[in-house]
Amino acid sequence: MAFAPRLLLPSRCPPPASSPARHGGRTAPELSGPTPRVVVVTSGKGGVGKTTTTANLAASLARLSLSAVAVDADAGLRNLDLLLGLENRVHLTAADVLAGDCRLDQALVRHRALHDLQLLCLSKPRSKLPLAFGSKTLTWVADALRRAANPPAFILIDCPAGVDAGFVTAIAPAEEAVLVTTPDITALRDADRVAGLLECDGIKDIKIIVNRVRPDLVKGEDMMSALDVQEMLGLPLLGVVPEDAEVIRSTNRGVPLVLNDPPTPAGLALEQATWRLVERDAMTAVMVEEQERPKKKAGFFSFFGG
Repeated sequence: MAFAPRLLLPSRCPPPASSPARHGGRTAPELSGPTPRVVVVTSGKGGVGKTTTTANLAASLARLSLSAVAVDADAGLRNLDLLLGLENRVHLTAADVLAGDCRLDQALVRHRALHDLQLLCLSKPRSKLPLAFGSKTLTWVADALRRAANPPAFILIDCPAGVDAGFVTAIAPAEEAVLVTTPDITALRDADRVAGLLECDGIKDIKIIVNRVRPDLVKGEDMMSALDVQEMLGLPLLGVVPEDAEVIRSTNRGVPLVLNDPPTPAGLALEQATWRLVERDAMTAVMVEEQERPKKKAGFFSFFGG
């Protein structure tokens, strides 16, 4: 196999999700930096798995007893509530809080199974955020969560696709960013632009998650490897998530993939990415045999002048 982050695609049945065997015998990561840490999960291009990543990072944090508030920042087309199985419990939103119709704690929806996980939606489906709220909407929300009696360890913001006003609103309070991309040139071109916009906004701690990787296509030179993606974007690698049929089943059930038992390859990869996020760590994409690495196609780098 030409592409194989060794921990991500084990050759034997992996230990259960709660087992410390995959983390050097440790049962919990060491939390780095002051809390709450505000992290925006973004992509630029839609459909690369950004919301799925947000849901699973939040669920993994809660499983590690690290409190997390997952914020769906899409004002008109929210989906995070569906992936967490909370679609029937969202009655109040951040828009209601800012309008003075309810308190922030009333708009937070606690997950039934994961008590350290709460969801906050920016607004109701198919509705628009009032223009008067402006780009500082989530900055006010993040500040309110910081001042809460029991502030969360993490605030994860699921950024809407694109780079318009919704993007500006979502990144405004963030100090860190997780940039989700797939290993295709259209997603990478958008990811490269978004990385530049994040840096212009003062967000320097940016890590990438390469999603839907298929090692068989990488070996056949029909898909870029994680090394190619990392070289192209020039950013630290938080995780590599393989293509996994269980993702669609998990989405339709409203159960985060990391809760599957036994764990799936994608669930393991997202769990490991969460550990790195907590510890502000990064991974290295490792080739099994360097000489087996497929030769890059010229078209992959032409968009970036490489």
